[in-house]
Amino acid sequence: MANPAISVVIPVYNEEAGLDALFARLYPALDKLGESYEIIFINDGSVDRSAAMLAAQQQARTDVTRVILFNGNFGQHMAIIAGFEHVRGEIIITLDADLQNPPEEIGNLVAKMREGHDYVGSIRRQRQDSFFRTYASRAMNRLRERITNIHMTDQGCMLRAYSRRIVDTISACREVNTFIPALAYTFAQKPAEIVVEHEERAAGESKYSLYKLIRLNFDLVTGFSVVPLQFVSLMGVVLSVLSALFVVYLAVRRIMMGPEAEGLFTLFGIAFFMIGVLLFSIGLLGEYVGRIYQQVRQRPRYLIQAVLDSTETKQ
Repeated sequence: MANPAISVVIPVYNEEAGLDALFARLYPALDKLGESYEIIFINDGSVDRSAAMLAAQQQARTDVTRVILFNGNFGQHMAIIAGFEHVRGEIIITLDADLQNPPEEIGNLVAKMREGHDYVGSIRRQRQDSFFRTYASRAMNRLRERITNIHMTDQGCMLRAYSRRIVDTISACREVNTFIPALAYTFAQKPAEIVVEHEERAAGESKYSLYKLIRLNFDLVTGFSVVPLQFVSLMGVVLSVLSALFVVYLAVRRIMMGPEAEGLFTLFGIAFFMIGVLLFSIGLLGEYVGRIYQQVRQRPRYLIQAVLDSTETKQ
């Protein structure tokens, strides 16, 4: 069997409540395109019935469905990397399993790729998330653009299209911590973005807690720029100069006005501020050192328990 034109990669983690709705919309949306396709589901260590439902769906549509079962939970981006290493299509689409990004939008991404682009991102027309999450995400987008020079209007939307060249290049990278859309942008020669619809979750709750979102943004910033380190270095120089000037000021004031006790709490405030800056700097440096530590251990980024693929025997 010839390689399909389109590959759809979908990471799944505890999505049993919404998988039936996903199946009911995904396959008709792809059939409507009139092109050959494959769907690769990656079960990222789900503890509910997701794995069993994916296995049953693979048996129901053996012609186009493949399932990768992880031996544990390794995260959304590692699941996508695993899917990238198994895809056979020329255009690769990533899609979340929660149906917040409608599968019907896949055709629009494919059409944009046919115009000659090698990477197509998406912008959610009207986000169906909480007020805090929406505006926190926008703030992080602006901060990330200033730090990394990666221009993605909506970094949180995983509905994206990649050329085979981009996917192969990403798969060749051996980074333990990465952010796939940003990595693809750095490799793309002709990127583009389109506006897509955004819906409420079909079922279940978001798997990204506030802590995970913060960690994701730390990975994004520290993985693509050393600007934070340079900023801390510059801040250290500025504070050193200000401290020296302040010492000179105190010395002159003591000579002219004699010993004083009223400025004690001011000195405490300055000392606490300096301690806070120091702790922040150590923590930021630790983020970079931690990435190096995880990388040099060279442990497997993920472990595959099984691959359910009936299409292999048909080639």
